[in-house]
Amino acid sequence: MEVNKIAVIGAGAMGNGIAQVGIMAGFTVAMHDIEQRFVDRGVNTIRESLAKFVTKGKITDEQSKEALSLLQPTTNLKTAVENADLVIEAVPEDLDLKKKTFAEISAFAPEQALLASNTSSMSITQIASAASRPERVVGMHFFNPAVLLKLVEVISAEQSSPEALTVVAAVARKMGKIPVTVQKDSPGFIYNRVNAPTGLLLQLILDRGSPSPEQFDAVFKAVMPMTPFELIDYVGLDIVLHTQKYYSETLSPDYTPRKALKDLVVSGTLGKKTGKGIYDWSEGRPKIDTSSATTEYDFTHMVALQVNEATKLLEEGVVSDPKDIDIAIANGGGGIGPFTLAKGIGYDTLVKRCTELAEKFDIEVFRPTKTLREGTIEI
Repeated sequence: MEVNKIAVIGAGAMGNGIAQVGIMAGFTVAMHDIEQRFVDRGVNTIRESLAKFVTKGKITDEQSKEALSLLQPTTNLKTAVENADLVIEAVPEDLDLKKKTFAEISAFAPEQALLASNTSSMSITQIASAASRPERVVGMHFFNPAVLLKLVEVISAEQSSPEALTVVAAVARKMGKIPVTVQKDSPGFIYNRVNAPTGLLLQLILDRGSPSPEQFDAVFKAVMPMTPFELIDYVGLDIVLHTQKYYSETLSPDYTPRKALKDLVVSGTLGKKTGKGIYDWSEGRPKIDTSSATTEYDFTHMVALQVNEATKLLEEGVVSDPKDIDIAIANGGGGIGPFTLAKGIGYDTLVKRCTELAEKFDIEVFRPTKTLREGTIEI
């Protein structure tokens, strides 16, 4: 099927970003939200972003005007979706809200329309169950900021038809994105799942109080654009808490949020968005003293957890080709794929690091998998 009109449900940071990507690719895009002020804010964000693209010489003023002419902002859901070929849901990460939204979309969207969820980790299969035509539902997970990051995870629900996956991947490519298909619906999909155990390690270190976040981050300052604790502060500690809680319910009780993280969130100390979290952001990006680096951990500890979790995706059939995992990680956040890193470090070292962390914290999800121990993955 041919996709000409897209409806984006939700005009927040992700929604307006996806809408902008759509209009820049030449699609007609209806952008919907429940109140006019949210719609107006989304439109203004798109206008400002396009203006920056013009200033930087990435597009012309004429191209900016042409893109904006394709945008159809509205608070009327029926108007937004009734002529859409593809509907992309980008409402807050609440499963009940998403299911309610899909039920409402199904009542108004054309029978042949494809419905996609931009959820970052929730079950596409459960979301699809609320739609009248679940075989037309897929996951289409963009990364923030959607106008810059290339990865789009295209997730198959248990009900998804092959055509739905193929068409959505083609739309992503037309948007200038790099789609990677997630063959089996699983919490966190690829990118967030691979990084789930490193998030757990950070909250365990925070809970122990040693080394300090700055001492830990000092190890990574030279090799990462944003260090581990700095990054979760940037994302938002409330989001990290919510995600770890979700993984505790769907992957393993090992992910149960620990006291130090919960205390920060309860106190409203959420990171960059509140001016203070693990670090003080009141004067801009925190300064990390690299002379204080801990010797207890190094880069290979984080890589080991990522590679180990990536092997679970292969074992579980979430992805069949390790290259897809490396492509996803490289394009979701600008890093290097775990299996590419593994070749340089060596699987024996990675097995030792996972075993060391599993013993130190008594955490089963850190234990090396059969695939990691065999160390035979080729990319």
